[in-house]
Amino acid sequence: MIVFLALVAGILLAYANGANDNFKGVATLYGSDTTTYRRALVWATATTAAGSLTAVWLARELLERFSGKGIVPDALVAQNEFGVAVALAAGVTVMLASRLGFPISTTHALVGSMVGAAGASSFAVDWNVLSSKLMAPLLLSPLIAILVTTVLYRTFRRTRIAMGITKETCLCSGREVVEIVPLGSGAMAMTRAEELSITLGTNVSCRDHYAGNLVGVDARQSLDTMHFLSAGMVSFARGLNDTPKIAALLLIVPALNSLTATVICGLAIAIGGWFGAKRIAEKLSHGITEMNAGQGFTANLVTSVLVVFASRWGLPVSTTHVSCGALFGIGSVTGQANWKSIGQILLAWVTTLPAAAVIAWSVFSLLT
Repeated sequence: MIVFLALVAGILLAYANGANDNFKGVATLYGSDTTTYRRALVWATATTAAGSLTAVWLARELLERFSGKGIVPDALVAQNEFGVAVALAAGVTVMLASRLGFPISTTHALVGSMVGAAGASSFAVDWNVLSSKLMAPLLLSPLIAILVTTVLYRTFRRTRIAMGITKETCLCSGREVVEIVPLGSGAMAMTRAEELSITLGTNVSCRDHYAGNLVGVDARQSLDTMHFLSAGMVSFARGLNDTPKIAALLLIVPALNSLTATVICGLAIAIGGWFGAKRIAEKLSHGITEMNAGQGFTANLVTSVLVVFASRWGLPVSTTHVSCGALFGIGSVTGQANWKSIGQILLAWVTTLPAAAVIAWSVFSLLT
């Protein structure tokens, strides 16, 4: 029964992770109107799945670290109840956040679950390992993302202006029906007339586009291509970084090895992202800041580089924190940040770890 619960809890966590995280890499594509929601979702699903499969070879250190070894004693890790409590608590926490539309960190939920399950046992947490190898990267990564994004965007902007690439202003033209009150008439008669109308496009009807050539290629076409590639890099990096964290919890199932556990997690992540990403997509794409394609590309580039680097060196950063940090940086530079929405996201981040810890404490106590 415990082994079966471990399998169910692990799949639930992977599904919840996909629902909360899959769209984060392509949110800038949708938010800048570079593509539609459905096309962005297809791209996110495909590239995340590729990252999940690659994790079998490139992220083994994360696979070992998130089994709990080094954070809590090996005797506790060996208890199946510990793995079930961690996976179930993290899965419930992330799924609840997805339903409410808050992008939170699966990594934070996992760490909180480990601490909570350990607290319900007679074993102690190694706080030195937890703070230096897990919490430090989690806390520093969004700050680094904000700083790097701010510097890089300003650099890209100066480079664009120096190369003669300009922004196009959207104008809306057509025939408009207007109401006319004839002057000098005894009665207030109202008539209608058509006239040619030219107005400046609004944020609803258009976005900034770039005009000019980049190395002989149309600037807008080049930027859209690079934007898609950067979004794919973020999704690939997220699959690479998150899949082994979840797969580690499935290894308590005797019939599963690291390859099988990773494939199962990758599949569940893809399904969760396909069916449960809508609310997170709206929050990330339109709730944090207005953006154009160039700003979205910059945020994606920073996110993908930081997350791939972290995965290669076994640093468990949160893709959520990095990607949101990059968007915070864009919003602060452009002055279009929605600080109320950002405050709500930060509050969700603060409550993630204690919420997961309480649930894990309860589940582990119940199982033992």
